[in-house]
Amino acid sequence: MTTHTLYPEISAYQSGMLALDHGHTLYYEESGNPNGAPVLFLHGGPGAGATTGHRRFFDPQHYRIIIFDQRGAGRSTPLGGLEANTTPILIADIELLRQHLGVSRWLVFGGSWGSTLALAYAEAHPHRCHGLILRGIFLCRDSEIQWFLYGLRHLFPEAWDTFVAPIPEAERHDLLNAYHRRLTDPDPAIHLPAARTWSAYEGACSTLLPDPETVGHFASDGVALGLARIEAHYFRNQIFLPENALLDNIQRIRHLPAIIVQGRYDAVCPIVSADDLRKAWPEAEYVIIPDAGHSAWEPGITAALVRATEYFKTITQR
Repeated sequence: MTTHTLYPEISAYQSGMLALDHGHTLYYEESGNPNGAPVLFLHGGPGAGATTGHRRFFDPQHYRIIIFDQRGAGRSTPLGGLEANTTPILIADIELLRQHLGVSRWLVFGGSWGSTLALAYAEAHPHRCHGLILRGIFLCRDSEIQWFLYGLRHLFPEAWDTFVAPIPEAERHDLLNAYHRRLTDPDPAIHLPAARTWSAYEGACSTLLPDPETVGHFASDGVALGLARIEAHYFRNQIFLPENALLDNIQRIRHLPAIIVQGRYDAVCPIVSADDLRKAWPEAEYVIIPDAGHSAWEPGITAALVRATEYFKTITQR
């Protein structure tokens, strides 16, 4: 195959539910080559969950592809669970999964929130990482959170109007807490519509050109509740890390090979964050896609990510 197309669809050869603390269970799966080079896929959100399509970024003959849904997300249970759900705990979950699967080191691949978690994990456990592939950089600083809540209206005013419509004007000065109250309300008649609206807003802003399929995926019940509730939870708590922690600790991983892929017109995670990461980590390869927004499924970003996984085949051993 050429290096710019996704690999064909494959099935997982193993999946399971890993028991965690506080009633959480974690869904994980493996596909590709059981004896291949381990690669860990970290999904976005937080709370979005992974899909079967994410297996397709990796050569199944070379890679042992490990995908999991972070606690509270996707097929992990309970969906949208916020108790004991913080970035340090997610890092501990990754280590628990690594030990459970008998992996010594792995390539770490993450986009959007997945890039955030990949950086946080690698900085905590650099000796467990062969390298990193990062897409749509999100450093989860307050400026980035405020951009998501308010700044996007400058580029997507129609989507933003729909986003704020359920919130009374008197509460719109604090959209994060207004949504958090609704998303954590025990009544599904309150939290589900709020989740769909929040998640559809993110989907509508994620592609360079309008893509109803993306919006529909984000707004589906299986995605929306985990995505919206957990995002609001993490945003309210500054992702449970000190401001700018990921850049402040970048020296811990500058020796690792890395490829950063960023859409020029990424509105959800604007390119300024990727540029800040590039400046802090000049050794990393930095790839700007000139005709793309945020989504990993935009053609230029997809091609660059597959090229990145092809490159790492030369430096990761089976």
